[in-house]
Amino acid sequence: MISVFELFKIGIGPSSSHTVGPMKAAHAFVVHLADAGVMGEVASVRVDLFGSLAWTGRGHATDKAVILGLAGELPETVDPDRADAIVAEIASRGRLRLGNGPGVPFVEGTHLVFDGVTECLKHPNTLAFTAFDAAGNTLLGERWCSVGGGFVVPEDEVGAPPPASAVAVPYDFRSGRQLLEFGEASGLSIAAMVMANELALRPADEIETHLARVIDTMMLCVDRGLAAEGELPGGLSVKRRARRIHEKVEAGRGRNLKRAHEPMDYVSVFAIAVNEENAAGGRVVTAPTNGAAGVVPAVLRYYRDFCEGADAAGLRTFLLTATAIGGLFKMNASISGAEVGCQGEVGVACSMAAAGLAAALGGSNAQIENAAEIGMEHHLGMTCDPVGGLVQIPCIERNAFGGIKAINAASLALHGDGQHIVSLDKVIATMRQTGLDMQSKYKETSLGGLAVNLVEC
Repeated sequence: MISVFELFKIGIGPSSSHTVGPMKAAHAFVVHLADAGVMGEVASVRVDLFGSLAWTGRGHATDKAVILGLAGELPETVDPDRADAIVAEIASRGRLRLGNGPGVPFVEGTHLVFDGVTECLKHPNTLAFTAFDAAGNTLLGERWCSVGGGFVVPEDEVGAPPPASAVAVPYDFRSGRQLLEFGEASGLSIAAMVMANELALRPADEIETHLARVIDTMMLCVDRGLAAEGELPGGLSVKRRARRIHEKVEAGRGRNLKRAHEPMDYVSVFAIAVNEENAAGGRVVTAPTNGAAGVVPAVLRYYRDFCEGADAAGLRTFLLTATAIGGLFKMNASISGAEVGCQGEVGVACSMAAAGLAAALGGSNAQIENAAEIGMEHHLGMTCDPVGGLVQIPCIERNAFGGIKAINAASLALHGDGQHIVSLDKVIATMRQTGLDMQSKYKETSLGGLAVNLVEC
């Protein structure tokens, strides 16, 4: 099972696979140096970035993430407002302290290398860490893969089945069909089954605290994005728009100029606000990735602010249900843009949000599964082609459209009886196969699509 603690992780932008994952891998390497008892012997380290991490790593702040991880920081606890200062100080001194260990020389190009030539063996997001002693002998070497959504695994474990949990969960579903069968046999909703699984792993108060923190972080991220102005980093000169758009929509409401599509305007601006925060390196929730971090919060905010009868229990139901759907995509396909394109990021986020909204509005398990299927079906084949390797164009607007599609998918499903032709399992399998067939230049390499044609235009 994939827990709500794993699928909804609090971290910093701009990318879960290129920022959050590499930071976690670098931190783990430092921990392993200490565990191996060789930390005191380390005279230098080298980090090699391969594949998509090499091609778009600078735009995704992978270099910054690796440095922070080596310095002992983690995505959930690092202060986004101090992160740039930490990295700048290390660059100015040319030295980095490995967590609580020794200081070592650290200069990009020598100790941090973007290798866009060497082929990745197992996954397009691969990092290699090596620690050397004063004589140049290798003390420890590790290769990690950032497989999407902030998940990292040692390279030799990529593709291997996840290790069996020491604790059995009551509803160990591995497919949408199994999820529906468990629900029919137990009489429980999808959210209730996910909660029962979580309770098998940890106390109820710990689960409730995490859900509350995720909801609060998402709402605060929307609010920060709606209040912020200025230009996003990275060199594309993209200006923040969320505040200006929000002010215009609010002004229209103040003059009693209520338009039929007004709620959708709010959903769009909520998503844009989150993804502008993400692009700026702010605090976000991977949902299921950073590049798609705006879809679930935007639809959750829509439920809270625009849906009659919305309450705290509905917000929790939304997230627990979305966890089940995101977990199915993670287990049976991918949530990595570098592996399957943006269908694995915004597409999965849309599917999760559609299911969550349908559940919060009282949909049956069959209607929820239908909503999730509709959400993904109309994202199949979506490429990941970030201009300049930055999570800005087309990513920010793409989240807005993902949120709108999620609401539409939930509405269509709730107007039906749950019966439909294409199952969620079929659309997950199709997404996976489409990702395998997709040319690599359309999978977060910035070597195709808008990433090259915008420059040519």
